[in-house]
Amino acid sequence: MSTEQLPHLETFAKAAELSSFTGASRALGFTQAAVSQRIQALEQTLGVSLFRRRGGRVLLTEAGQQLYPLAQRILSLHEEARQQLTGKKTPVAGDLSVAASSVPGEYLLPEFLPLFRERYPHIKVRVTVTDTQEVLHQVEQGLAQLGMVGGKGDSKHLEFRPFANDRMALVLPKGHPLATRKQVSFRQLSRLPLISRETGSGSRSCLEQALKQAGKSLKDLNIALDLGSNEGIKEAVLRGLGGAVLSTRVVQKEVQSGRLHALRIGGLALERDLFIVWDRRRVLPIPARLFLDSLQPMANHNP
Repeated sequence: MSTEQLPHLETFAKAAELSSFTGASRALGFTQAAVSQRIQALEQTLGVSLFRRRGGRVLLTEAGQQLYPLAQRILSLHEEARQQLTGKKTPVAGDLSVAASSVPGEYLLPEFLPLFRERYPHIKVRVTVTDTQEVLHQVEQGLAQLGMVGGKGDSKHLEFRPFANDRMALVLPKGHPLATRKQVSFRQLSRLPLISRETGSGSRSCLEQALKQAGKSLKDLNIALDLGSNEGIKEAVLRGLGGAVLSTRVVQKEVQSGRLHALRIGGLALERDLFIVWDRRRVLPIPARLFLDSLQPMANHNP
């Protein structure tokens, strides 16, 4: 491979990271036809196909997956040589798309993102907060580079890595007859009107799995209301509409102030891992890899 192929490698790497020739053309500032021409020239030089098309997007072939880390090493060495000769360091820049379920998206990311932005101010981060199932869908469809969820899916394409712990508890308002306790029995829980997250949320899935392990199900509980957000459920509990099984992260401030009380539920295992997830069929661009590396110190952080 000649030095003339260096721009072709850069185009290849960008198309691989974005799973899109169109996206690569926008990022690099030239036409989609030029992207296609460079990829074709590289494929002809190497004698292999580097991409396959699927659902309007492009995914790396086995040969493309082998080439990508090598291309990154070559491009990094080229940048290192330029920096040493010119004395100018190019800041890490790019776009990072993250989809997060409500607990990591609303209660962990606001703490973490300012630190990440301070370290990498030229990386533009776009965050979408939705339920766990939608997060997994967005990651698998290439709509988000990374996902942050409270439960695993069953797709063979997705890679999960735990980054934090979470614990769920029965949450009751101040003045409730059971609020002075530290723990309730399942029988006591089953008699309470409860407010639950909607189907598809990681919190509901955690509760369902804990019930199943105990030989129970949601049918054994008095679910009075389903709501689509933790904040909505918390407000409903504060107004006395019922209790709720929520992440302790969601109610941390209210518990500390005494407005709400969090109680353990005897016989239910309500501890879970929070996961960062990505699609192993796609390569992670540099901003996503830096995000993963920066997130690692949070692995043992739990209120």
